[in-house]
Amino acid sequence: MTSNPLDYGRLMQRALRSVVHEALAVAVEEGLPGEHHFYISFDTSHPGVDVPDWLQAQYPEELTIVLQHEYWDLAVTSDRFSVGLSFSERPVKLTVPFDAVLTFVDPHAEFGLKFDPHEVDDEDELGDLDESLDDDDDDPSPPKGGKGEVVSLDRFRKS
Repeated sequence: MTSNPLDYGRLMQRALRSVVHEALAVAVEEGLPGEHHFYISFDTSHPGVDVPDWLQAQYPEELTIVLQHEYWDLAVTSDRFSVGLSFSERPVKLTVPFDAVLTFVDPHAEFGLKFDPHEVDDEDELGDLDESLDDDDDDPSPPKGGKGEVVSLDRFRKS
């Protein structure tokens, strides 16, 4: 568990997962507009994921679902979504916590998110983003002594 309230990786992870939540909430309220459709991959072994045993056995680590034409009973709560889908002509209901989602893609919008499943915060179970930057500084730690420092952002700008 992180003790830093300004853990930007955790904050970004939470914000990005809210995009998935909002997109699914739109689909619940209005259906999928136009040609939009979603590919959602999730960790089938994650706590809170509810899939039939035979499907879990077939996909013990990861499953990708498509929400486009044939899905039903899509429901979204603050921490998970559930949906009815057909696998090999067998109707199933899946329940997936948002923190089990590995990728979310809307090909029509050319939009996608990828989450890091390995870094999970025990407090709110949101994974951290990779915080590594291509940085040439020898000492990336913040200055000591309580004084602030002006940092140029030029090295992070794209040419």
